[in-house]
Amino acid sequence: MQVLDYLRELISFPSISSVSNVAVTDCVEQWLRQMHFETERISYQDARGVLKTSVVARRGPQSGSGLAWFGHTDVVPVDSWSYPQAGPWQADVVDGRVYGRGSCDMKGPVACMLAAVARIPAEQQHAPLWFVATADEEVGMLGARSVAAQSQLYRQIVAQSAGAIIGEPTSLRVVYSHKGGRTVQAVSRGRAAHSSTGLGQNACMALIPFLEEIRRINDELETQPQWRDERFQPPTPTLNLLLHDVNTGINITSPLASCQAYFRPMPGQPADELTERMRSVAVRCGLQFEITFASDPLYTDPHSPFIQELLQISGRDTAETVAYGTDGAVLTELQSMAVWGPGDIAQAHTDDEWISLQQLELGTMLYEQAIRRWCC
Repeated sequence: MQVLDYLRELISFPSISSVSNVAVTDCVEQWLRQMHFETERISYQDARGVLKTSVVARRGPQSGSGLAWFGHTDVVPVDSWSYPQAGPWQADVVDGRVYGRGSCDMKGPVACMLAAVARIPAEQQHAPLWFVATADEEVGMLGARSVAAQSQLYRQIVAQSAGAIIGEPTSLRVVYSHKGGRTVQAVSRGRAAHSSTGLGQNACMALIPFLEEIRRINDELETQPQWRDERFQPPTPTLNLLLHDVNTGINITSPLASCQAYFRPMPGQPADELTERMRSVAVRCGLQFEITFASDPLYTDPHSPFIQELLQISGRDTAETVAYGTDGAVLTELQSMAVWGPGDIAQAHTDDEWISLQQLELGTMLYEQAIRRWCC
């Protein structure tokens, strides 16, 4: 099969993160088995009881460092779709682009790696090659977390110090670092009543002093040197807020209100200290507080041999950073890791998502070169 054949099939699975990804994982696992991979499935039920599964596969000798490639099979929802020629689950090729949900993020990169592997007979390998396709990257990296905790083949990747490629779209620029993430939630509970009676307790009131502290924290994140890293763009953790109030009328006191705060720490920044500061403020305000998401920044020394060899393969001089996160944020035991994949992140999650044929062809070629460099 060629890269476009793989991609057409992958796009046809509506594997948004709210539904099971078992069908698309079955498909990927079947392809891998046909190419003589040993496979391992890591399955779990998400918070809503939906079955999710990741596949971890290995081909080639047991010994040697080799290469590990990581991708995910889930995609973001399609709340709107503006591309008129075809729906989101039908790959459509027009003017050098392949349209469809997940074409860029990240079924295109998955297709490239599958096509690259298909070009290399297993008997040519003198070192192992691992292929990992996770669930739920788009909703907290849950699949990667379960792989790191449960997979025996992943233990091999760590123990054998394999070079690791996170195949997220970077336009095939070599990325040596990305930001981490922290999401906290503060919940205020009041008592609903007609606002004329004075008998209610408005939950929003207790949030006000908490929000004032969050505003001060945001000012610090944007201005203080310890929170700036000029290697990144933007160079600050870019704190964001989401407020939610269940109230339905101005004449009702709100019984429940909440605030979520999300920031993106960079390598070496004291993210946990900041979340504990938020927690102490929430407790003083009588709020329930929870850390709902935490991931670490990814960092590999840009002068390390692995990054330098990827640069040689890609024909580039300098490795880069990105502001978004990947599964690499929870695969922190891997010492030599880069984000490197076809497609432009600007096209990810859009309502006319696409990837260029040029990026698919180049990605397949460069992935093949990487496999030959570390495994053959």
